[in-house]
Amino acid sequence: MHVISHKAIREFKAARPDAGPALDNWYRVSAGCKWKSLPEVREVFGSADWVKPYVVFDIAGNKYRLIAEINFRSQTLFIRHILTHQEYAKGKWKKR
Repeated sequence: MHVISHKAIREFKAARPDAGPALDNWYRVSAGCKWKSLPEVREVFGSADWVKPYVVFDIAGNKYRLIAEINFRSQTLFIRHILTHQEYAKGKWKKR
């Protein structure tokens, strides 16, 4: 899976260093996968949720949320947002 963009991870880690190890692990695992569907994503990340049109990943024991769009055909994952659980709950990140 080609993850775009690692910059979002670097910026979030700079602001919230405690998220670093979990985000690094998520990136390493995701970049090594060749998912073809959401059920395959859930085989690796069991808590991944579909919130149309995004896949939402729990990071660091659900303290943070990584929101991504995945194009399974092109094997591309676009990081759209990385948020605290509180920011996520406000819902401003959702497409209208």
